[in-house]
Amino acid sequence: MTVRPLDGITVVALEHVIAAPFCTRQLADLGARVIKIERPGGGDFARGYDTQVEGLCSHFVWVNRSKESLTLDVKQASGLAVLKKLLKTADVFVQNLAPGAAARMGLTAEVLQKENPGLIMCDISGYGNDGPYRDKKAYDLLIQSEAGFLSVTGTPETPSKSGNSIADIAAGMYAYTNILAALLQRGKTGKGSVIDISMLESLSEWMSFPMYYAYKGAEPPPRNGASHATIYPYGPFKAGDGKTVMLGLQNEREWAQFCETVLQNPSLAQDERFDRNFKRNEKRTELLEIIDACFSKINSEELIARLEKAQIANAHLNDMEGLWKHKQHQARNRWAQVDTPAGPIPALLPPGLNDSYDYRMDPIPAVGEHTDSILKELGMAESDISQMRASGAI
Repeated sequence: MTVRPLDGITVVALEHVIAAPFCTRQLADLGARVIKIERPGGGDFARGYDTQVEGLCSHFVWVNRSKESLTLDVKQASGLAVLKKLLKTADVFVQNLAPGAAARMGLTAEVLQKENPGLIMCDISGYGNDGPYRDKKAYDLLIQSEAGFLSVTGTPETPSKSGNSIADIAAGMYAYTNILAALLQRGKTGKGSVIDISMLESLSEWMSFPMYYAYKGAEPPPRNGASHATIYPYGPFKAGDGKTVMLGLQNEREWAQFCETVLQNPSLAQDERFDRNFKRNEKRTELLEIIDACFSKINSEELIARLEKAQIANAHLNDMEGLWKHKQHQARNRWAQVDTPAGPIPALLPPGLNDSYDYRMDPIPAVGEHTDSILKELGMAESDISQMRASGAI
């Protein structure tokens, strides 16, 4: 049997939607036992966002495999008592309630680490646990706006959001890596940590290139749709068959090869209007006319063949069907299968091939699927479990 890096690590997650569940799913991928606390009845809000995957939610199936679902009403004393009992022996506690909500239930470092000094606590919120924005509501799109992401994404006329939950993903990734670092730190000191993850700070880190580009009040990178803001040609171009091909140049050597092999116009490389990137960037409209005149005479496959011959970076402009069928994923055996309450579904393996272990790819749980087994594991009698169920605590 495969030995995984986080085998024997128990994570208790008072989580919902994306940021915290994405973090804990990755811990589960590495072997951690993740006990997901959900609301009795409906469970995680994200379960109901859509029904795209055999009646299940696309968001939920993405970030909740390999977990155990325990329903608890933590506003009831009996439910909160179960949570606190779990945390006495847990290794990691992740929560993304509103700032201050966990503290009001007594789930503070002072209380929890007194009984479990090695407990690693990770709070994920929109703006962090202090500061003037602490209590401000924070959703992914709002954080994209606050972090300046929308100001550099989209067309000159229209700012555009990311097509995925990029602020949640950023926060989930930093929570995941901070927890891994805290586990290493605990191995040296024997003590747990308190981690405060902010969605705004996470996405701000990813915005550092455009932020520095606008250093000391300089003009920020312009919004150029799918084209690069400062390098040209770099972006989408149409071939004669109407299909779009992405391509990108990085230096003057590639510009010369592009002119000779792709445009089949080697003299253009020495044209003083275009012989440096900043000139090409300033004269995009003129250069685009030349490129379009060439590309309109060939189809997309011939265009890609020329780009490959010239060793110019290129890509198909895939849609979701193209991603599902991507030849590279198939060739590298990146698809696995996970079970769900609606039956098995395909799932991409986590990024990163490691020859010393296999990733955990266990089922996506139904709401409260593991409630009884976990409560019995904690030593609760059937009568006590029945009483909690009758009161709505589970």
